[in-house]
Amino acid sequence: MLSTILLQIQKIHTTEQHLKSKTGAEHRWLERHFRDPFVKRAKKRNYRCRSAFKLLEIDDKHHLFRPGLHVLDCGTAPGAWAQVAVERVNATGSDPKQPVGFVLGVDLLHLFPLEGAVFLPHADITDQGTQEEIQTLLPKGKADIILSDMAPNATGIRELDHQKLIHLCLSLLDLARGILQPGGILLCKFWDGKESHLLRSRLLQDFQEVKTLKPQASRKESAETFFLAKTYRGVSNVQQNNLE
Repeated sequence: MLSTILLQIQKIHTTEQHLKSKTGAEHRWLERHFRDPFVKRAKKRNYRCRSAFKLLEIDDKHHLFRPGLHVLDCGTAPGAWAQVAVERVNATGSDPKQPVGFVLGVDLLHLFPLEGAVFLPHADITDQGTQEEIQTLLPKGKADIILSDMAPNATGIRELDHQKLIHLCLSLLDLARGILQPGGILLCKFWDGKESHLLRSRLLQDFQEVKTLKPQASRKESAETFFLAKTYRGVSNVQQNNLE
């Protein structure tokens, strides 16, 4: 009992010293992080980061997942969205009465293993070789859902960062033509700006329904927003729409 109390005191002391070593913006960010209720909930439920609650809220409201679906998670690091997907498509087979799903996570960064998911680390989603490997890893080369929490390295120039992320999202639409099942779903993060309407217009060419979402777990001051595109038209219909 005494050792537990001493360990807790040591952790508090270490945290305080860590905060004291920071200044300005770093100090404010750390204080906000430690107070964040979603950070606390993520730790309690063993999610890798708070972003899990964005996807949980979106799925609870819009019903993306069901057992047996195949999911591609782009920009998966550190793996919180993959954790949610694994749970909701029954990728570990934890419910023997339900179909078993599949989750593939891709990221430029290193990825720690996650039960029920296949990870492709150090991989650029825009690279042709990566896209070919994705098709090889997906069952029958197809996904029912594409998730993207990707973000480019920030330059600090808001409009430039916005444009870079929009272009990343557009690259997902090119990828979807090779792997997304007709009727499939695409959920992608973007930073709001003057080119957001271009991405929305392109999504409407390829999907029957597009919604703009701002989950409660997204910080109010953040430009982060999500497009949820449902009912993929399929390659032949998309090509026909582009010709018209």
